[in-house]
Amino acid sequence: MISQLGGTQLQGRNNYRWFLFITVLLSYFLVVIQRTAPGLITETIMKEFQLSASTIGFLSSLQFIAYAALQIPVGLLTDRFGPNRFLVFGVLINGLGTVLFSTAGNAQVLFASRFLVGIGDSMIFVNFIAIISQWFEANTFIKLLGTISIGGGLGSLFASFPFALWLAITGWRHAFLISGLLLLLLAGLSYVVLIVLPQKNHGKPIKPTVTVQLMPKSTWHILADLLRSRQAWATFMGHFGLVGTYISFIGSWGIPYAMVAFHLSQAGASQWVMIGLIGALGGGQISSWLASRRFTARTLYRGMHWLVFVAWVSLFLSGTHPSFALTIVLLLVIGFGNGASALTFAVVRQSFSLEKVGVASGFANTGGFLSAVLLPSLFGAILGEFSSHVTAIGLHDGLLIPVLFSAIGILGSSMLQIPTPNK
Repeated sequence: MISQLGGTQLQGRNNYRWFLFITVLLSYFLVVIQRTAPGLITETIMKEFQLSASTIGFLSSLQFIAYAALQIPVGLLTDRFGPNRFLVFGVLINGLGTVLFSTAGNAQVLFASRFLVGIGDSMIFVNFIAIISQWFEANTFIKLLGTISIGGGLGSLFASFPFALWLAITGWRHAFLISGLLLLLLAGLSYVVLIVLPQKNHGKPIKPTVTVQLMPKSTWHILADLLRSRQAWATFMGHFGLVGTYISFIGSWGIPYAMVAFHLSQAGASQWVMIGLIGALGGGQISSWLASRRFTARTLYRGMHWLVFVAWVSLFLSGTHPSFALTIVLLLVIGFGNGASALTFAVVRQSFSLEKVGVASGFANTGGFLSAVLLPSLFGAILGEFSSHVTAIGLHDGLLIPVLFSAIGILGSSMLQIPTPNK
């Protein structure tokens, strides 16, 4: 009888943790849509609010400024107080920011709304990683990184051609308003799943598979240890090279680039961008599968950086009017590399104790979104040197930025040491 009761409790916990994972994954999917979908309306926003290329570049960066600035604080708070409440709050703030964006009547509200979205977004991924670190064993964790990458990839995929069709039918304000309301509903569901259910599971709290103890060190000691860690800086720089170059290009200047280089409509350019998103879908799952079976995460990580660097260099060298077929291949490679950036967190999980996974993940993620902050503004500044409008030469020369950033990623991946097992 006791054995049967224990088995029932174990099965209940197993079912709960998968329900928890799917709920948070759905929230992440919608958050990623709001991270990249504004790139579809870059020119619309420029015309409606009378913004220059450099200003729209700053607007694109603003969300990532908030995101990057909060990664380490969020990681520290997660390791000390747990990830559940912070994740729920992040989804709520993201939803409120998206609703505000859809109703913006002037540039000031537009900027404030994207900053708010960035604050909410900053609390999602790091806490997602912390939650699955507690609920799933190391090998399952690596596999789930691939699933998370697919969820993010599907979000980005939906934020391309499907979202562009939605925009064409209803207008941008209606589409973003509905998206914001859906996020608010998911915030409520996440509250129930992450906070209410663990406290009311038939009178017995649902406990994670791994119990994480609160860190005894002060915040300053934790930060000092992290900043002295070669492994932490390696993952920071590696993520810098793989993530920001892709999501920032796709989310800000990718659509205008395709429209100018290939004389495409907005819908046609969104289909071109979607090619990279397809690559991202495969990159996360395939790289995670290989890391759990055939190669070390460190070896794959280095290979992905070289592959992405070569792709960006090739896109730049192809000139102002490149071969459409060539860019399809290069986008697939760049997208695949972004999907494989999930390996950053496999290395983090292998390199740091579970009590520090949150802050270490936050530090690495800061690198990815620091590049996302810098790229749109630098890209826009280069465009502004040529004209107040988007030009083929300006867009081509702007590609030097992701080339440089991906080279920094190679340097970071070369610094990686063989991870030591967690205690």
